[in-house]
Amino acid sequence: MGSSNLKYSNSKFMKPHSSPGISRRRFLTTTAAALALPAIVPGSLFGQNRPSNRINIGIIGWGMQGPGNAQAFMFEEDCRVVAACDLDRNHLQDAVDTINDHYDNTACKAFHDYRELLARDDIDAVMIAVPDHWHELVATEACRRKKDVYGEKPLARTIAEQQAIVKAVEDNKIIWQTGSWQRSVSSFHKAAEIVRNGLIGEVQRVEVGLPSRNKEMTGASPSIFPAKPPSELDYEMWVGPSKMMPYIEARIHRNWRWNYNTGGGQLMDWVGHHVDIAHWGLDFDRSGPSEIEGHGDFPPADAVWNTSTRYRIELKYPRNITMIIAGGYSDIRFGIKWIGTDGWVWLDRENFEASNPDWVGYRNLPDSLRKVKLYESRKHQRNFLDCVKSRQPAIAPAQTAHHSTIPGHLGLISMLTGRKLRWDVATETISDDPEATKLMTRDYRAPWQLG
Repeated sequence: MGSSNLKYSNSKFMKPHSSPGISRRRFLTTTAAALALPAIVPGSLFGQNRPSNRINIGIIGWGMQGPGNAQAFMFEEDCRVVAACDLDRNHLQDAVDTINDHYDNTACKAFHDYRELLARDDIDAVMIAVPDHWHELVATEACRRKKDVYGEKPLARTIAEQQAIVKAVEDNKIIWQTGSWQRSVSSFHKAAEIVRNGLIGEVQRVEVGLPSRNKEMTGASPSIFPAKPPSELDYEMWVGPSKMMPYIEARIHRNWRWNYNTGGGQLMDWVGHHVDIAHWGLDFDRSGPSEIEGHGDFPPADAVWNTSTRYRIELKYPRNITMIIAGGYSDIRFGIKWIGTDGWVWLDRENFEASNPDWVGYRNLPDSLRKVKLYESRKHQRNFLDCVKSRQPAIAPAQTAHHSTIPGHLGLISMLTGRKLRWDVATETISDDPEATKLMTRDYRAPWQLG
């Protein structure tokens, strides 16, 4: 992926999530041309008090993904970030200051409650970057308010919550873009097209390597002991629909993902990236596995961080394809590998390897080999804006994100029950296992309700 000449001068942006391979910031600075779509739409679509081709966006969540996503939108001339919401007063102030500094005005307004931001008629779309346990509530309310959504992966904390989001998107005709940004990177697009065009023959096995152990994601070691919540954080609201637990610094903000009360560990943090690409190459964006068997290592259930630290999931797919999703196993290399009867392809965010050396050298698959041409995007946020205008689906819509993360949800349920599961893709139900079926959803703390 080529580097950009665009330089970010605002130092207020927080350091993005560190992960193997290419950084989120490097991705966001890519300036390759996006898929060309109409740039002008009737003013009535976006309101009457601004240029007809400008999209007003509200930011909901400023912890880790929010700043980078917001920055990407702010550098698009036909987009204006006009509002920000966060439950941490310090984060919210940083968000408003950063946005207003960029535009050199004071137009961006601060909101504590996401529902008040969504009530603004002049906001066309929202970027949602909140902890997993809040995804469904914020997203479905945004859809009911007819706001298009750029939402972070995984789609939601449970399968039932994902189903509610998909329904809200479809019922309200919302344009949805999931932050599964690897779809907008040329190397992942090339790899998926090689597989989809049959160049490796019939796919027999797919290996998806993910991170394993939970790791601290703040700059300094947070406390692991119960304490009084800091005055700047509305902890009651932050816990929201999840079970009320004592405030522990190591369980909030960037580290919420390591406790099942609010997140899903490394497995659910990454399925929306690597399993998403694996599905793309297999043409399984609307499909899924029929059998799932998972095994995992877990800390004690009452530990500060209790998500799985090592896991291995075997899944059976249509066309007799086996997928292995693993974290912490040396035989499954980090990244995505498709293995077929005539060859193989493997890649991660920095590297690309294949059984045919010619494939490695291609920047894009030659047209002579492209009987199947996949959707092209070279800038994820730009693709979203273009689709808001054209009303055509984005490259990572809600239905796709839903199916991309179901293998992770089912793998986790299998690990927790200790049983192999059978999944009906058409009805989206687990067959003959009431205990496992209960884990497709979770109880909501009053007064919050699913959907």
